[in-house]
Amino acid sequence: MTPNQRQWSLSRNELARAVSALGYPAEFADLLAKQLGSPKAIDRLTSYLYHAKPHSLEMIVDEMLAIKSEIEAWREKKESQEAQAGYSAWLRSEERWNTEDS
Repeated sequence: MTPNQRQWSLSRNELARAVSALGYPAEFADLLAKQLGSPKAIDRLTSYLYHAKPHSLEMIVDEMLAIKSEIEAWREKKESQEAQAGYSAWLRSEERWNTEDS
């Protein structure tokens, strides 16, 4: 087992314990983990479950969706920053100035 697989497994197992402690089937944790897609996101949801102790499946799913939304927003921000950095580098490049002179 690779270190990444081990981390995924540990995070998923801890999520299953948290879900079970709230009285829901551990299989629900598998679905949540698959949707979240990373050990870090799974750990965030697990922390939420231990601290907030939500009283319904809907509250758990809402938090899972909120975590996914935050991750997607972060990814979009990083992509935008990278694109802006590339554009800014092009604006400062000699290639741009050589093209405009032609």
